[in-house]
Amino acid sequence: MIRVTDRIALHEWEIVEEFARASGPGGQNVQKVETAVRLRFDIRNSPSLADDVKARLARLAGRRLTKDGVILIEARRHRTQERNRADALDRLIDLIRIAAAPPPPPRKKTRPTLGSKLRRLDGKKQRGDVKALRGKPTHES
Repeated sequence: MIRVTDRIALHEWEIVEEFARASGPGGQNVQKVETAVRLRFDIRNSPSLADDVKARLARLAGRRLTKDGVILIEARRHRTQERNRADALDRLIDLIRIAAAPPPPPRKKTRPTLGSKLRRLDGKKQRGDVKALRGKPTHES
């Protein structure tokens, strides 16, 4: 079991890892070792997540989510397979934690106070006076 929060734990069989050779610099290590990790997590068929968490997770995943409801996370930042596996799993856990957090309470609508309205209008008046002084001078004699 992979502990995500106090209430959410994922089964290890829910996460599928695939390995590939990473691109980029790294010398001979790149050509012979499969260090890149592609992690797959099926949101729709996960028994560990509640429906509301699944919906928020699908929204948060963005372009990492396939049409089949599978999250794909690729990790290739590190030179070793173990660190890339840990990085991909950490990124998935962070995504699930954000989705599992309760939504913020709705905003209460408030009206501006009389003082704030007067300050705003006073600032607008001062700004208009400054701009009026930028015009061509008038010759009143």
